[in-house]
Amino acid sequence: MPDRTLSIAPMMDYTDRHERYFLRLISKRMLLYTEMVTCQALVHGDAKRFLRFDESEHPVALQLGGSKPEDLAACSQMAEQAGYDEVNLNVGCPSDRVKSGKFGACLMAKPQLVTDCFVAMQSNISIPVSIKCRIGIDDQNELLELPLFIEALANAGCNTFIIHARKAWLQGLSPKENRDVPPLNYELVYQIKKNFPQLNITINGGVNTLVEAANHLKHVDGVMIGREAYHNPYMLAEADQLLYGEDNTIPTRQQILTQFLPYIDQQLKEGIKLTQISRHILGLFQGLPGARLYRRYISENANKPNADSQVIKDAAKLVQEK
Repeated sequence: MPDRTLSIAPMMDYTDRHERYFLRLISKRMLLYTEMVTCQALVHGDAKRFLRFDESEHPVALQLGGSKPEDLAACSQMAEQAGYDEVNLNVGCPSDRVKSGKFGACLMAKPQLVTDCFVAMQSNISIPVSIKCRIGIDDQNELLELPLFIEALANAGCNTFIIHARKAWLQGLSPKENRDVPPLNYELVYQIKKNFPQLNITINGGVNTLVEAANHLKHVDGVMIGREAYHNPYMLAEADQLLYGEDNTIPTRQQILTQFLPYIDQQLKEGIKLTQISRHILGLFQGLPGARLYRRYISENANKPNADSQVIKDAAKLVQEK
């Protein structure tokens, strides 16, 4: 059972394997999540490519998108065979692509189907299955319906929920707007933990600092951080000390980058383009003198023919780390 004290949200186009490898250099303890992978992609696409991860990423969870119990069961088995520590079912994404596939946040209107999906997934694997959801969708009365949704799944054996403390408005708001327009309701998530003390409840949404995370942990079991961790990854540098009680030395940004270079070189040998990796490290020096020059240098040079890790080394020389 992975420790869910701190986790990094599954984010489309962000939390690929290169990003996860990089984040693991910053914190050894936090739980990492893949981007959402659809069942269609695994069943009918290049499953090996979608499931690939580095052993250093552990603990790492695979998030699945789907609504057919039989497909989700098969993909959960793939996840276990690939070595993932957890499988997560997406019941919270409000994007148009997800809605058209009849999965994601729209599933919150179908608790019985979600329950059927969970049972099919968990009964076929030994690693845990978790649910990531919103507090509600559209005109749902979240105060009444979220507890019923959680209770139905808990009765089916689900004991781990990641709750984004905002509603998802499937009509009228874009996916981007759904990330910050609906108001946060942390108290409702806290109340869910009080109502179901036996469950593992992780809170998600609007968490931007480790201090905020520590405050949430007074009320729930875990905290999930999303885009702030991507755009300002060094905010996680003290996570192992502050949230897990570790006494490890906090690495500098330059040390993290130096550790990342061999990985970059190896990936380039395998045919990966530098831009596929370098985009994930643009925020490493955020707030420091020279950070803008660092970002610009990488952006202007990483896409050139034969660009390699020397681009990153040269860019890092432009930053003054305190």
